[in-house]
Amino acid sequence: MTKRIDEPTGTSTVGHEWDGIEELDTPLPRWWLLIFFSCIVFAIGYVIAFPAIPFRHSASAGVLGWSSHGDLDTQLAAERQRRAPLLRAIAATPITDLPANPQLLAQAVEGGRAAFKVHCVQCHGAGAAGSKGYPNLNDDDWLWGGDLATLEYTLTNGIRNPDHEATRLSLMPAFGEILTPAEINRVVAHVRLISGQQKPNAASAAGAVLFAANCAVCHGPEGKGGREVGAPNLSDAIWLYGGDTAAIRASITVPHAGVMPRWGNRLDAVTIRMLAAYVHSLGGGEATPAPVATAEGGADGGA
Repeated sequence: MTKRIDEPTGTSTVGHEWDGIEELDTPLPRWWLLIFFSCIVFAIGYVIAFPAIPFRHSASAGVLGWSSHGDLDTQLAAERQRRAPLLRAIAATPITDLPANPQLLAQAVEGGRAAFKVHCVQCHGAGAAGSKGYPNLNDDDWLWGGDLATLEYTLTNGIRNPDHEATRLSLMPAFGEILTPAEINRVVAHVRLISGQQKPNAASAAGAVLFAANCAVCHGPEGKGGREVGAPNLSDAIWLYGGDTAAIRASITVPHAGVMPRWGNRLDAVTIRMLAAYVHSLGGGEATPAPVATAEGGADGGA
């Protein structure tokens, strides 16, 4: 390895040569070296001041004691403190009285919107339109009712939670064990008739008799449903599991019996109230029923 002075530049070569090409031993620019060494000093200071060195189960804490988790906790605590008066106001206001305070109702709806995105979109979808087996919360079809108090009760206690006695509970028999396949087909024909999907025929006429004997006790003589037992309206065009012949036959033969979690043991009462307000605001919410006067002059206003 022979070094020499490059005549055009006056710079020494490093002694390397490849196919007649030589490398000059040119020193690095001073500004570049200053930046490089400054970065080293900064890195050392950062490692000392902030969490940086990974260990097996944790990391170095840093002399400043700062962490992104701690910073987030501080921000969340400040946000909780900011929202506390609003949450106390919602908690102190019966849900049936929220519509009388539009500003508080609007705040409750926005809080419910945020909670819905965390807890409910997995089943009901981002737009609350639902899907097969998961109800559309935008329409006005409700099994147990769509007023604010009823929605709050349903959210709190859930649907078909066997470990909770206050849960919403409806039970449709598996008619595949009660009726013959031919009889089920006749009931299907009747249901499709009252829902406007087919014209009267002999099968639907025979199905009407079977429907009156087996189904009307819950769904009503006209198939309009019954909120006392959570029986769906069979005369409209809204179907949870499908309204074609095959889907109706499957639902009659082996009912689906879907489950909604009871949120009363997962969320605080204020969050549930805000969720009820949000669902009610989607377009299908109903007005709170007026209290029913009793013989003694009182009122029965239970949800």
